[in-house]
Order: sequence, then structure tokens, then C-alpha cells
Amino acid sequence: MSEENTKNTTNAKKPPLLQVVDLHTSFTTDKGEVQAVNGVSFVLEEGKTLGIVGESGSGKSVTAYSIMQILEQNGHITRGQILFRGQDITKYTQKQMQIFRGQKCAMIFQDPMTALNPVYTVGNQIMEAIRIHSDASKEEAYKKALEMLELVGINDAARRIKQYPHELSGGMRQRVMIAMALASDPWILIADEPTTALDVTIQAQILELMQDLQKKLNMAIIIVTHDLGVIAQLADEIVVMYGGRICERGTADDIFYRPCHEYTKGLLRSIPSAQNLKEKLVPISGTPINLLNMPEGCAFCARCDSAMKICLTEVPPELKVADGHRASCWVNVKNHNYMEGSDNE
Repeated sequence: MSEENTKNTTNAKKPPLLQVVDLHTSFTTDKGEVQAVNGVSFVLEEGKTLGIVGESGSGKSVTAYSIMQILEQNGHITRGQILFRGQDITKYTQKQMQIFRGQKCAMIFQDPMTALNPVYTVGNQIMEAIRIHSDASKEEAYKKALEMLELVGINDAARRIKQYPHELSGGMRQRVMIAMALASDPWILIADEPTTALDVTIQAQILELMQDLQKKLNMAIIIVTHDLGVIAQLADEIVVMYGGRICERGTADDIFYRPCHEYTKGLLRSIPSAQNLKEKLVPISGTPINLLNMPEGCAFCARCDSAMKICLTEVPPELKVADGHRASCWVNVKNHNYMEGSDNE
């Protein structure tokens, strides 16, 4: 059976499901070139979840939009590769990208109220997504849309399918967005801040739903968020971004209990936990970096309490701290807090 027909093909060695290599994305503005993504690389395997975290403006959402190639008109990938099963999709034609979006990779956005069209029923919008990526008839698309609404846990789907977005709660709308994204059975789901506009109880339900669907459909997930708590139990690997670069990467345990980049440590100090309820939260000092004027050295240098002279002039290399745990911070070099060997082992 061919790769096109099944996700579980042969035992032969295959390229990673998705591999981003030295990705650079920038935006042309009246004030100059905004360097939003600066040399990002990572690998996503089948059935795994990658979390990308960082403050607003860190480049995490632009990385996701670059993969989907849905950048604003003034945005462009200037360097690097995005490999899907070994094929560089940055060289795809518009038609090939249309097939990739939906059938191979789908995305859910921050605010479902603005992502959904207010003048069409949710059923019509899911049906449209199905018919764009298949030759299904209107009746077949309607049946599939009902199935998708039931799959994402919407009760009374036959009634809900006829409703408009404003008639649904925030949690319901996000479920509709997930149903639409999964309608063509993609291999990869990219979720950009999927819980931002939801209360804590609904957040938990949406995250649990995503986990359940991942197990049922064996899909890979990239979840983009500024909230470390959202991905603490969801991600197999976490990538921390700042200034368009990856500061640190590792498992949830690595990032939460053994952080090795000063920015990661700052993020953790600024979030509340059950253990520090009586302690005063410590915000990261300074303001986020100006992407129009990137520094020569470490992007976080101006806000770092442990910055050294070398941090001003040289970009730190990504060093192996432990198996699967890497960080780009000169403090690790100073303290010899790294393992000998290649970063790419």
C-alpha cells in the first residue's frame, strides 16, 4: 500500500514526517526588514507533539505560518528548507500547496470567532473544507461533517450543524475549528494558541480532546502558545523561542525542572504554581527585542541578568546539555554545563 493511502506503510526507514532546517522568514516594512524567524530547525515525527513557546513576537506563530505558507503578502521565506517526508515544500507549486494544506497538514487559529465566517452555518463551512480537498458530493460532505462534529464531542450535531458561529459558545466554536481542520484526515495538525480565548475549564477540555484525537488518528501535532502550562502535559518535546531563534529544546521535564537558558528560567519564574503561591512572581525585565534591529550576539542579552561580554557580539551555539536537551546560552559554556559531542547526535 502506498504512502498516499496510509500512514502505516512499511518498516523501511523513512525520512521524518516534518523537518524544518535553518528556516529564515522576514517581512518587508516601510521601516525596514523585520527578521521574524532566524535559523529555526526541528524535527516532528509521526504521532508526536511538539510545543513551541515564547512571548509575543518571538517568532513562534510565524514559524507555523511559514510551514503552511500563509504569510502576509510582505512576508517571505528567505532561507532554509521545510521537508515533508523528505520533499521541500518551499518549492511546491500553488496547486501542490493546496493539496498539502488540508490533506497533509491543517491548522487551527487563535480566535475561532474571527476564523469562522459569520454569514455561513458551521455545517456549510466544514462541508466546504471537505469538498475542496476531495471529490465528495454534497450529501457525502454533509454526512462527513456530521461525523466530524460528533468526533470532536459536539452534542446534538444534527442541530448544531445548521447553526451560525455566533450561536455557539467559545468552546463549541473551537471544536468546530478542530472538526474543520481534521475533515481531510491530515497527518499534521498545527494549533496556534488554541486555548487563548477560553476559560480554564474549557481549555482543559480542548487540550484533552486534542490528545484523544491524536491517539485515535495517529496524527502529529505542533502546538504554538505563550502559556507553558498548556503544553506541560501535552508535548513530547518543547522548543523555547526568543527573537526568532530557538533558545532551548527538550522534554517537558527538561524545560520545567532543568532549564538551561536564562530566558527559559525567566519564563518559569514569571508563572504561578501551587508551590509558590505565597511568593511574588518575577517578570522578565526589559522589553521584547526589536526585530528591525537584531543584535550581533544573543537576542536575549539586553534582558539577561547573567549576560557576559561575549553575549553582546556572538550568537551562542546550540550545545548538548543532556540526551535530547539542548540550549543556546553562553552561561552553559562558562559553567561547562554541556556534553561533548555534536548537536545533531
